Amino acid sequence: QLQLVESGGGLVQPGGSLRLSCAASGFNLGYYAIGWFRQAPGKEREGVSCISSTDGRTYYADSVKGRFTISRDNAKNTAYLQMNSLKPEDTAVYYCAADLLCTIVKLATVDFGSWGQGIQVTVSS
Repeated sequence: QLQLVESGGGLVQPGGSLRLSCAASGFNLGYYAIGWFRQAPGKEREGVSCISSTDGRTYYADSVKGRFTISRDNAKNTAYLQMNSLKPEDTAVYYCAADLLCTIVKLATVDFGSWGQGIQVTVSS
């Protein structure tokens, strides 16, 4: 059974950093694109970043470019989202997801097939 589990969330002050992890089980993460998404209270889920399975190509939402970095370690069956220079508006539940492809359209339309349960990230002083 395909399962994704996020970890690494929590409370951080503005300007701080967090690294989210997405551990996969039941399948080989190396064959799948991985996306990170987030949903703030009262808002729709939005795409943050994704990384392809083939050439490592990455896409980012404009709101996180230059601050967030997506990566993957296929040997550990885990993907990561390094978040730096965090802002209060980054506060949300963050989800990782797997799909066959990572494209800017699939990221923008939140079109990924398999999802983790989500983890809270709160940026506040």
